Amino acid sequence: MHIIRCQSTPFMKQTPKTLKMWIITCLLFTLVLAMENDRNFKMCGTWRHGNAHQNLSYNLKTGCESIEISANESTLSIQGRITAKCTKSSSVLLQSNPLQNQSQFCVFWEPLLDLLIVEVNGKNYTLCESLGLQGTCCTDLSQSSQETPGVYGIVNGSIHGDIIRYDVREKYIFRGDTINCKEKFCDVASQKPSGANMIEEVVMKSKKIGRVELPCAQSTTIEIKEGFTGLNFTLPVSRTVSPNMIPSIYLPSSLKSKSRSTSKVVCTYYTDNTLFQRASSDAVVLDGIVGLSVENEIIKNLPEPVRIRFHHSALPTNYSRRCVSWDIRKDNEVNWRYDDCETVKIHDTETECCCYRLTYFAILAQVEQKATARHLKALTFITAVGCAVSLVSCLVLFYWLCKRRKERDQSLLVRRGLVLATILLCLCFSLTGALGNAGNETVCRITGTLLHYSLLSTLCWMTVEMFHTFFVVVSVSSSNLPSWVFYLAGFGIPALVVCRLLSIGDIYGLRKTPSEGVASQYFMCWILDSDKIRLAHYIVIIGLTAVVVSSGAVMLLFVATKIRNQLEWRKNRMAFFSIWGLTCLSGTSWGLCLFNFGSFSEAVFFLFCTINSCLGAFHVLRYYVLEQMKKRCELNSDGDRRGSVMLQCTDDESIL
Repeated sequence: MHIIRCQSTPFMKQTPKTLKMWIITCLLFTLVLAMENDRNFKMCGTWRHGNAHQNLSYNLKTGCESIEISANESTLSIQGRITAKCTKSSSVLLQSNPLQNQSQFCVFWEPLLDLLIVEVNGKNYTLCESLGLQGTCCTDLSQSSQETPGVYGIVNGSIHGDIIRYDVREKYIFRGDTINCKEKFCDVASQKPSGANMIEEVVMKSKKIGRVELPCAQSTTIEIKEGFTGLNFTLPVSRTVSPNMIPSIYLPSSLKSKSRSTSKVVCTYYTDNTLFQRASSDAVVLDGIVGLSVENEIIKNLPEPVRIRFHHSALPTNYSRRCVSWDIRKDNEVNWRYDDCETVKIHDTETECCCYRLTYFAILAQVEQKATARHLKALTFITAVGCAVSLVSCLVLFYWLCKRRKERDQSLLVRRGLVLATILLCLCFSLTGALGNAGNETVCRITGTLLHYSLLSTLCWMTVEMFHTFFVVVSVSSSNLPSWVFYLAGFGIPALVVCRLLSIGDIYGLRKTPSEGVASQYFMCWILDSDKIRLAHYIVIIGLTAVVVSSGAVMLLFVATKIRNQLEWRKNRMAFFSIWGLTCLSGTSWGLCLFNFGSFSEAVFFLFCTINSCLGAFHVLRYYVLEQMKKRCELNSDGDRRGSVMLQCTDDESIL
């Protein structure tokens, strides 16, 4: 128990009330000191001695009982059982000044390191050197008794600067308790902003070369000597960490100090991320942190980078990863920083950090809130409603087109093929989400294949439709191509592409798309996400979309230039451009996906989903406009009987 001596002052004698308050304050302060345990012990005082030679005597043994600090006319004595491994007994002759009869001293005890140092008049005497970090140790030293005053002894005895006694005492005895020192140290470090720095300093002071293990971190101390040319090594970690997740480090030769013959590098792997818990809330530290430091040096602006290769779990598609550093010794505000490190993505589960200074390094994963992820629910709802409308519209239109099947007109054949492909596309897209959530891999693979096939078939029929319409408008007659050519182009080519992709393997299956984070995910049966599959997707889908968009634009420009001076087309140019616009709308709308960048990204996604999901409704609208034009032409022909107009009615019927 700590004891404080509260002496009276003239101020205290002024009023009884003041005296009462002072006594209460002294009692509270004494209680706080009594409750406080000293893990890292520091006892100081003034040694009052004679003018003869002085000695430092010590007798230390292992155990956890007590430490006795005493002083007489010629000897300052330290003895007791508080060490884990240290057993020493000896006497040291101190430098004395005959003109002085007192000396300042302090006793320092670090139980985690089993380190005991006595300082007398500014000179240190190491009684117990560190032999590594100790598991079980003697700490929480508290005062148990003190001897009666005398002429020689210790004056102004204090614990961590708090005075115990002002008068002379010959002896102070402190008793200790046995605890798990490593666990206690980690608990204290985790509660402080500089906890990681505390761990590295303790490892440095342990003076152990090789592996140093703590519950909250595993360190490796490497000694760099003359002729150091660089070193590759894997950090040794505890058995709780999977061998496949252990980081590896390359130390360059430039770490060797030119001013020192030997340098000590501490490499620490922190499995407990609570030591760095002040990182930004929208980011996640992946699977551990690596700290690198050199004894008594600040290393920065290295000519050759330190390389830390992290092995981590795979990230969702909407997460990015970057190498970050955190210098606790410099940053008062605890922030991860992206400077001084380059990120090299080796694999989905492997990242290398190339850094030009020594500090604490980690992989920071952060959500990339793209428009598709942020508005996925709204886009899904719009697409579902549009697909339902399109599906109903296409079924009705397909029924009416089948009723006219007896009419030998290639335009009806092309129109039926496009409507049938659109029906299949809307049906597959409507089922892909429900079947994806069901979790059946085989069914999902089949559904993804059909969805991709129907999409390719729809784009192919759009291309066939545009070329057929172009041929009819330019030549003013129907094509003489056999029907199987159209079916081959609309249904056969997509089948060949899909079969080729299936031969590669692992193309279609369950696709997970995060919505507002990792917890909220949208499942669908579609093309899987990998480098080779992504390349095939871009070549097939983007390539075919580019053909549809470019061909529609070029043909529209060519036809408009060709017929602008023709009298009959000039009279009906508004009707022509209305029909052609509806024809091209279904194809050119796919070109919106090519403009998904910048500030227009979100608007483009909404337009793309709205227009393309209503594709079937546009087919019905176009069919209705064509029928109205046909009726108008027939009325005009009945009233005027002009051959040119009659010819126009026939040709308008062929336009898609």
